[in-house]
Amino acid sequence: MGTNEFQKPAAPKAAPDGSFIVPEPPPARGADETESLDVWGFRDTRFDINENGRVVIRGSRYELSGKELPRLLPWIRETLNIALDSKDIHRPSYPTAIPDSQLTPEFRSALEGFLSPAQIESNGEIRMRHGHGHTQEEMFAIKYGQLGRIPDLVVYPESDQQVAGLIDSARKHSVTLIPYGGGTNVTDALRCHAQEKRTIVSVDMSRMNRVLWIDTKNQMACIQAGAVGRHIMTELRKFGLTMGHEPDSVEFSTLGGWIATNASGMKKNRYGNIEDIVLDVTVATAAGTLERASVSPREAVGLDLRKLMFGSEGTLGIVTSAVVKVFPLPEIQEYGSVLFPTFEDGFAFMYELTREAVPPASVRLVDNLQFQFGLALKPASSGLHVWKSKLERFFVTKVKGFEPFKMVACTLVFEGSRQEVTQQQNDLYRIAARHGGMKAGAENGRRGYQLTYSIAYIRDFLMNYYIIAESFETSVAWTDALKLCENVKRRLHDEYARRGLPGKPFVTSRITQLYRTGVAVYFYFGFYYKGIPNPQNVYLELENIARDEILNSGGSLSHHHGVGKLRREYLPRIMSPAALEWKQELKKSLDPRDIFGAGNQDLGCR
Repeated sequence: MGTNEFQKPAAPKAAPDGSFIVPEPPPARGADETESLDVWGFRDTRFDINENGRVVIRGSRYELSGKELPRLLPWIRETLNIALDSKDIHRPSYPTAIPDSQLTPEFRSALEGFLSPAQIESNGEIRMRHGHGHTQEEMFAIKYGQLGRIPDLVVYPESDQQVAGLIDSARKHSVTLIPYGGGTNVTDALRCHAQEKRTIVSVDMSRMNRVLWIDTKNQMACIQAGAVGRHIMTELRKFGLTMGHEPDSVEFSTLGGWIATNASGMKKNRYGNIEDIVLDVTVATAAGTLERASVSPREAVGLDLRKLMFGSEGTLGIVTSAVVKVFPLPEIQEYGSVLFPTFEDGFAFMYELTREAVPPASVRLVDNLQFQFGLALKPASSGLHVWKSKLERFFVTKVKGFEPFKMVACTLVFEGSRQEVTQQQNDLYRIAARHGGMKAGAENGRRGYQLTYSIAYIRDFLMNYYIIAESFETSVAWTDALKLCENVKRRLHDEYARRGLPGKPFVTSRITQLYRTGVAVYFYFGFYYKGIPNPQNVYLELENIARDEILNSGGSLSHHHGVGKLRREYLPRIMSPAALEWKQELKKSLDPRDIFGAGNQDLGCR
């Protein structure tokens, strides 16, 4: 090979000290990892109402599993001001109508030349699952309506060469490809265009799920894009390492999906966002493979094409693997929590924390309504726990003088060396006390953090009882954050009342990530929809009103969910015409035939 030719990258060489590791392939997924096709999460887990009329989480996977939650239904009735009847069920009709496959026979024949029959799936329910993410509109559609156009075929490549073969075959036979990771997006990113006439193929990356190599001395690892977060954590832990990236969806989302959406995680403060962790990417595109000869700590080599893939949402190619930073497992991990008299007090604490100290791995502040929600999700107490709860409540409300309908909670995760954690704890609790904060214990912090996983199942459960809900997020400067939260809540309440919708809406916010310049804010919004025609459309209208208020109040279009198709109409409000034109021209240049035709961010060529 001549000196001017590209030197194909190679994995680091084995080191005599054993610092270079090639892990074994992961075992096949067991039955206990089977995921639901029609609701969030694992098939063995769901919220339910038992014979006592109380909510319970079926299964044994989570801390709350198998426990009664006696306060949840009464709290929902009171908060939404509705007469919710646990026997009045809006029964789903899943699977709703599944469109016939529009498959090009010549393309199918081409696939059979390099894929095995087990890598080609045409089952209707599997195709439908690959045609949606987890927006409330999509989940409502698959249960009570019709999703519309869905992929005509699902394929499961097992190598970079097979991905390249898919792209070549798609080009020859005028087929469009949509990459599929964990299917957890909430931006309509997987929705197919109703007017798409070409064969649509979902490229499921789940079989490209290996940790290919680990370089412990240089603290890097090469991981295939289809690896799921929970499996990455498990595999790296075997070698005393962590990637540190833990989004709320970490049980189901993938490395490729994190890159494609420019994701953030719960422990961002310590490990960084995905763009801080990823060192290099390998991408299969319509023009060939994007890859580099080596991975360096930092370079100045002109335009960095790697960065084009962050937030590309499946429109420019398929990420097949990435080299990421890895970190030694922390010496210790400890939880904590702080109660504050008001959300404003907690917010002021968070601001000073970023100025005066090193924040712990995770710091999350919930408003009063979300704090109440957390209390409603507590299992029934018995024995000494009853008295303990009463004493704690008496101390907080009567001795400390916290008002039950104003107080808020901040949950904490500390990770690092013992010295680091001790220093962070001392600094944090000192600053919290300055703002009226009261230590609420490690157990409450641990419980709040673990609730992230089990609470995700509640949305689909509530839909059975005519309650529709979803989340949306933004990032905003410190100076605008409190006002933004107030404005969005007020706007939704006012619009809800103006439309004469039933009961009261559920509108709550929490601060999930801290930056020196501002914060990420997460909103949850829901309402009782019995008697409302097309409630999924009503929800979307109200969500768009909230998003309009977010932008008016100085917030970003998204912090980590991305744009997809759900938010693309807002791009002209945040980008100049020239910036939008550059995005479109980039797409046309790299993918002139629109092989990657998801249409996210309205990046299409046809």
